Amino acid sequence: MLVKAARQSILDDYEHKETPPPQDSEIFRQLRGVFVTLSTHKGDELRGCVGFVGANKQLGAAVVEAARLAAFEDGRFPPVRREELGSLVIEVSVLGLPQPMKADTPAARLKAVRIGKDGLIIQYGGASGLLLPQVALEWNFTPQTFLEAVCEKAGLPKDFWKSPSAQLWTFGAEIYAEKLPGGRVARKPMIA
Repeated sequence: MLVKAARQSILDDYEHKETPPPQDSEIFRQLRGVFVTLSTHKGDELRGCVGFVGANKQLGAAVVEAARLAAFEDGRFPPVRREELGSLVIEVSVLGLPQPMKADTPAARLKAVRIGKDGLIIQYGGASGLLLPQVALEWNFTPQTFLEAVCEKAGLPKDFWKSPSAQLWTFGAEIYAEKLPGGRVARKPMIA
């Protein structure tokens, strides 16, 4: 239902209509972090990805808003054209609560990263970066290259994860994605 709501939200935006968030279940009213990712079906190229880390919005409303932002406000890409939407697959990542990484040394941080299970957040001063758990699998990252990539996402030197000043968090996610544009949705089982 979340993936369908995300697609409907984008379609409704073309018509300048509001999309009511799903309310059919208690889970849709829970405060949860969420990301909506749009990618091309052929080639799996990223076309937009926006979300909310903090659990300060109800899940249903957060998906509706994140879908529109991913389609029309991700500054890395031009807005999604109506005719293009039919070739895009939608993925919804429902985030678990970020947990501080309890590792102080570079070696301990490498051991703390669970590829395929955890997403990463890094923060230092005003810089921050986030990578979803599935990114490590899609790019065949090792724990070190995953840590380096989240640093680069934050605009930090790639080895900044080794610094005691770097604040690192991990989080899990439940991933739901269309197999084909507008088609059947499946839960990606590799993510806890």
